[in-house]
Amino acid sequence: MSIVSTDSATHMSVGDAITAEQVTEMIAGTGQTAAPEIADYTLQLADDSLILSQRLGWWISRAPEMEEDVALGNIALDILGHARFLYTYAGSAWGKTEDDLAYFREEEDFRSSRLVEQPNGDFGHTIARQLIFSLYAGELYTRLSSSTDAMLAAIADKAVKEVSYHIDHAVQWMLRLGLGTGESHRRVQAGLESMWPYKDELFVDTAAVDRAEAASPGAVVRPSELREAVDAHLSTVIEKAGLSVPTVPAAADLGYARTGRFSEHRGYLVTEMQSLARQHPGATW
Repeated sequence: MSIVSTDSATHMSVGDAITAEQVTEMIAGTGQTAAPEIADYTLQLADDSLILSQRLGWWISRAPEMEEDVALGNIALDILGHARFLYTYAGSAWGKTEDDLAYFREEEDFRSSRLVEQPNGDFGHTIARQLIFSLYAGELYTRLSSSTDAMLAAIADKAVKEVSYHIDHAVQWMLRLGLGTGESHRRVQAGLESMWPYKDELFVDTAAVDRAEAASPGAVVRPSELREAVDAHLSTVIEKAGLSVPTVPAAADLGYARTGRFSEHRGYLVTEMQSLARQHPGATW
């Protein structure tokens, strides 16, 4: 499917992602738990998904169209689902549940990238972030579906189907805003300029990636190998939308967030997200 099409800007995803419960059943059935090195790598992916899903959930009741409330909410749930099964697999290395990893780690223990931590800004900023992350996730899960780690391959094979819809959604909105009014063009270009400095952090080969690759060759995807394809897709979409590829420099200290240091934005988001679970640990609905 072409990256750039002329379909509707709003899509519902297929909603058939593997669930955390299925991952638990697969682990129990096969006896395969994550090696610690693979778990560290998986945690990095899960943290990106969890933080981004929280950011997107904010748009419910605030999006520019009622249909978009549903679409962004659905995408947020898809990405939250990705976080759940990645946390479930990572947690198998340490005897921890998805809730343990999401709600009972300190903010400095998260390994999310600064891109997903950025405030939503206006709708143009959010769409710019979605375009960058969705294209990255599409390349990541496509390649990870061939992992020598059977569990990661199964998770990625399911996730990539949903991410294809996320890409289409972001592309269509980028075209709609870029080729729309002067104001919509200005806002989405400003969104690209704002998010662009954090793009390159997605492609940093962290120590966790190196350890996982050494422990299990072929199990993980090196982020640096995704850059060329993602940048090419980004350039195509941006140019089709009549926008300019930003020339702003990358943020300082690439890989900064992946090492446990974090932007000021993560702390506020994690504190709010964890507040109920920490006030009532073990509570069930």
